[in-house]
Amino acid sequence: MKNFIQDGKTITLTAPYAVSSGAGLLVGSIFGIASNDAPIGLDVEAVLEGVFTIAKTSAQAWTVGQLIYWDDTNKVATSVLTGNKLIGVAVSIAANPSSTGSVRLNCAFIS
Repeated sequence: MKNFIQDGKTITLTAPYAVSSGAGLLVGSIFGIASNDAPIGLDVEAVLEGVFTIAKTSAQAWTVGQLIYWDDTNKVATSVLTGNKLIGVAVSIAANPSSTGSVRLNCAFIS
């Protein structure tokens, strides 16, 4: 195909804030996991699909298949919809308290 650019599993974004490899980031409506460290304003490779263990709101218990959102203010995954962006589903139980949870990213572009 003449118009194919890339498979889109990983894309280059401009870091909206300083990010570390393995941390989540939100650029507009694109959510991904940083594959490299990047200071604000520089390029970061963002992985848009797969299963990742990421920082979560500690005081939440997650169940398998529960919808998971990104809290961009606190830079953590959460089960709270209000004010947050849908990023995927929990793929394993996460206890309350716990600092991380496993999430299957469902879609990079969330409305």
